Amino acid sequence: MNNTHISSAFDRDLEALQALLMKMGGLAEEAILDSAKSLESRDEDLAQKVREGDKAIDALEDQINEEAAKLVALRAPIASDMRLVLSVIKISANLERIGDYAKNMAKRTVVLNQLPTQDGAPQSIRRMAREVQHMLHDVLDAYIQRDPEAALEVRDRDADVDQMYNALFREFLTFMMEDPRNITACMHLHFIAKNIERMGDHVTSIADQIYYTVTGQTPDDARRKGDITSVAPLDV
Repeated sequence: MNNTHISSAFDRDLEALQALLMKMGGLAEEAILDSAKSLESRDEDLAQKVREGDKAIDALEDQINEEAAKLVALRAPIASDMRLVLSVIKISANLERIGDYAKNMAKRTVVLNQLPTQDGAPQSIRRMAREVQHMLHDVLDAYIQRDPEAALEVRDRDADVDQMYNALFREFLTFMMEDPRNITACMHLHFIAKNIERMGDHVTSIADQIYYTVTGQTPDDARRKGDITSVAPLDV
């Protein structure tokens, strides 16, 4: 078998792998938006859809890992091609975590439906979720285009998400201090906001992976990080 044939076969296999990754990314984007929408509209059916949909995201990650292992075993890719294969595996892992955070948001939506609403909070959370969804969409475009600069631009936008989170964190603290009856609802809302902030971190990890895949180097500058809190999200 000549090298040209091997290269052609590798390219076909890689394209199929990347198609699975883009499908997974699309499902993750949908989960982000639907989980935030279900909170704002108090739609438990939509929240349940997000929770059930996470199974499809998990299944795609498993399929990607399996197909990537086969590709490496059959095609024995060179170093630069191996970076491409590993990037698919690492990006899919980040997408799987984003799906988990969306599922966790949906779980809390059902609980929050039994509690008094906090004026403006669901709308602010949905705006924050929409920004992360836009970041994810753009970073996946950067991956397809093999554009490291576009990936770094997405990476820098995470500081805006952190600032949105910080503003919500302060708002929830104010609500809780004003009336102790707000504490339970605000704690759930805080964890939802923190989940979205962590989604943004996973998007930046994808951006870093793209930069490394294309250039063979890690980004030189430290990422701007605007989260001033140290509260960890609830385990999924």
